[in-house]
Amino acid sequence: MTDVDVLVVGAGPVGLTVAGELRRRGLACRIIDRLEAPAGIAKAVGIQPRTLEVWEATGVLADALDASTPMLGQKVFVNGQETSEMRMDLPPSVPFEFVSLPQYETERILTEHLARMDTSIERGVELTSFDPDSKGVSAELVGPGGQETVRAQFLVGCDGAHSATRKSLGVEFAGGAFPDEYMLGDVEVDWSMPAGFAIRAMHQTNGQVDDALVCIPLPGHNRYRMSMLVPPELATKPPAEGEVAHGMEAARIPELEHIQAVLDRLAPQATRASNLRWSSLFRISHRIVDRYGDGRVFLAGDAAHIHPPTGAQGMNTGIQDAYNLGWKLGLTLQGVAIDGLLDTYNAERHPVGEEVVGRTVRHARAGFEADPDDPSTVVLREAQLLVGYPDSPLVGDDVEGTQLAEGPRPGQRAPDCRGLRRRSVAFPVRLFELLRGGEHTLLLYAEGEEQAAGFSKLATEATERAARHLHTYVVLAAGVDPAQVLLPTVQDVAGEFRSAYDATGGCGYLIRPDGYVGYRAGKITSPNLLAHLGKTFAG
Repeated sequence: MTDVDVLVVGAGPVGLTVAGELRRRGLACRIIDRLEAPAGIAKAVGIQPRTLEVWEATGVLADALDASTPMLGQKVFVNGQETSEMRMDLPPSVPFEFVSLPQYETERILTEHLARMDTSIERGVELTSFDPDSKGVSAELVGPGGQETVRAQFLVGCDGAHSATRKSLGVEFAGGAFPDEYMLGDVEVDWSMPAGFAIRAMHQTNGQVDDALVCIPLPGHNRYRMSMLVPPELATKPPAEGEVAHGMEAARIPELEHIQAVLDRLAPQATRASNLRWSSLFRISHRIVDRYGDGRVFLAGDAAHIHPPTGAQGMNTGIQDAYNLGWKLGLTLQGVAIDGLLDTYNAERHPVGEEVVGRTVRHARAGFEADPDDPSTVVLREAQLLVGYPDSPLVGDDVEGTQLAEGPRPGQRAPDCRGLRRRSVAFPVRLFELLRGGEHTLLLYAEGEEQAAGFSKLATEATERAARHLHTYVVLAAGVDPAQVLLPTVQDVAGEFRSAYDATGGCGYLIRPDGYVGYRAGKITSPNLLAHLGKTFAG
């Protein structure tokens, strides 16, 4: 007998996302954190457009946008002279842009989201050990009430770079550390630099960087999270060989004078810093586990991968880990998934982690110019819009029917579309509004009433095969009468769906709960669709 479906260890953004996805599906979980109160730090501040898409689907987008500020690009200064400006412009088909949001605000928003589902964080509670078996996990906890043994079906470690879950699991965490030590500060300045731009100011001697300042805008007037090399008087002892040296250091806290000294040397305009809200020292390592889980125990976020903060990839990648794992845990706990569905978490996310670690290390050492062969997609990649699972066992094309030459391929992110019209809705709707339910979504394209009517039997069979964890919409070409179609419909009056998905009459796309294309067919048929659903759903 189990006490809870899932025990989530760690209440940072990643653990909160896992817990939120489980509770959204009506599953029982406990989320614990060894800290007695939130850390209140502005550590991770860059929010990628892909994360905003996730937050729209999960219901926290409005709160996040209310608390954030736009991130428009970056200005680079070398020895006091501006050398480059990069704007983070995205195609008009992408619904969201880059924003900056302090990590403590992200945690507040996700905590309040959990509270609305009658779930709270158990603080001051630490995982001391666990014992997994074929039916669940027995975990030993210690907290304000003393020691406790909890029996869970699954355990998810989201407990950061120094993860107790990872250490107990015994997985390899290979990599190394950067030699430099940095300090962070959340301050206001009185310069006149353009709002919304990160400022990177460096000093070079003989072409080598020997001093650096990075300022990321935060909500508020001229407020930034600044990072810079630590001065000698604050430096701490270098880490021992093999030590995981990553994150905040429990050492002397930088004061305003230390930050002002760096601004005096490097700021592109003379300025005074004030209102220091928070500061810390930190170190950077680059490591990744050899596997994201073992049996009934999983790792996500910094517990599985750590790397330089270049491009604001860390927290966002961890949130994507949690989003991927959440729907798979949901179907498994609801008893409708195939054996082995949870194995695809490692199969899909470990390659992503490897790519992110490798890319951020290159960028930290040589800048974004470290990938000169792909300049046209740098911003899309940093936005995490190019993350995909082309080699996943869960995705596939219909190889028997008419092939779709263009459009998103299986394993790719499903693009949004505007200008869809729905009966009884006065304003146009977006495709992403149809994908918020947390289930698989089947999109069927019809160019006539008879073709649309012919989808009814296929949709019924697919819904039954997916144990009713499937929503179906018929996307109608302009001019097709929706009144003659029994299934839910939207009309592609602007032609954006046809264009983005290379849609022709009779084609279909199956979109996974995490917004990726699972399957597509130029001429969709029931036998082939049902066979594909068998890769996820038990018979």
